[in-house]
Amino acid sequence: MAFLHSKHFSLPEARALLLEITPLVQELVSLKGKLDDRGCDVYRHQYFGGTGPNGEKVYPPEAERLVEVSQDINSKAVVIKDLDQGLIDFPHVRGNGEEVYLCWKLGEADIGYWHRTSDGFAGKRGVEEL
Repeated sequence: MAFLHSKHFSLPEARALLLEITPLVQELVSLKGKLDDRGCDVYRHQYFGGTGPNGEKVYPPEAERLVEVSQDINSKAVVIKDLDQGLIDFPHVRGNGEEVYLCWKLGEADIGYWHRTSDGFAGKRGVEEL
């Protein structure tokens, strides 16, 4: 069976890493809000403020930092799903061999849900069903 991801987390591993990266996810959400307020479209890498990306031919420092934080999180094999909500996924392999995501959203106390890779957050189920 071919997997989408080369790294997979057990639930305890994901929970341990979550403690480390929660401040990074908080920073991502904050940076995204600041960039939205400044007219940046981070998904299109555009800044609607003049000639060039921001009228000065450089991206705002918040955009540079957002990229750094995103790369840091991605380097840990965590998948960023939504910058506005702080939604992230940890690749996981269920006991039956199925690759799924353990999902967490900023503000939640713990990783309490998972979903199939094809279902997305809307198809989440409680971790007790893993």
